[in-house]
Amino acid sequence: MLLIASLAFAQLTIPLNLPTFGSPDAPRAAPVEVSAATARLAACIRQARDNPDAAVVAALQWQEGLSPPATAAPQECLGFAHTEAGRWDAAETAFVAARDALLAGNAAERARLGAMAGNAALAGGRLEQALDLLTTAQSDAGAAANADMAGAIAADRARALVALGRELEGAQALASARDLAPQDATVWLLSATLARRMEDLASAQGWIVTAARLDPRSAAIALEAGLIAALAGEDDTARRNWQSVIEMDPQSSQAAAARQYLAQIDSQSESP
Repeated sequence: MLLIASLAFAQLTIPLNLPTFGSPDAPRAAPVEVSAATARLAACIRQARDNPDAAVVAALQWQEGLSPPATAAPQECLGFAHTEAGRWDAAETAFVAARDALLAGNAAERARLGAMAGNAALAGGRLEQALDLLTTAQSDAGAAANADMAGAIAADRARALVALGRELEGAQALASARDLAPQDATVWLLSATLARRMEDLASAQGWIVTAARLDPRSAAIALEAGLIAALAGEDDTARRNWQSVIEMDPQSSQAAAARQYLAQIDSQSESP
């Protein structure tokens, strides 16, 4: 059996700038203002990706003279700008401010922004704070009856728990995520990765197969599938998976890892 070093669970993270979850219907009383704010937020986020510092200035100018809940949009842009610049503490603060500016009844948007704040805290190494934020966000997603969002946030909670060394609790969070968001390939990938780390190869093999069925073009899933196969002594299957990683995205970090694993498995197979 090939003894390959464990791929860090934290590497398999959901990006902070997640695709935006569906927002509630705009209030009928002010459709023009909502539309204008939405368009301005989209433009500000585009600017954040190109020039984070300029977007910070634009977001701060935008929120001048505004009061909640209107400050939520410029604060969200501010969070994106700090995220693009890798200023995780500032991003967390901005996303929390955006969440708190919203009305209590806007549970779906509060959940989305709370999850962004939690991911920023996680990226910045503020693990306990991340866990608190994500727990609140999952509760808000539940209040909004948005199971897919709740499942994705449960997976983020699992990442925080594992980073804190609480793997059994992380496994429980991922079980909840699988129930809530069974079509989310990342949930199954994280489940397989943690099962491998906990030396439960039977579960890891089953869950990585599900992940691959849901997202057959994922280099991260193919990389993990190779690791699980190698640890199970299935070297040919491991090679096929890692080669597919290289073919899918030759310049990616996953391809670099796959090349290292292939070199390792080849060197061991050549040893007397």
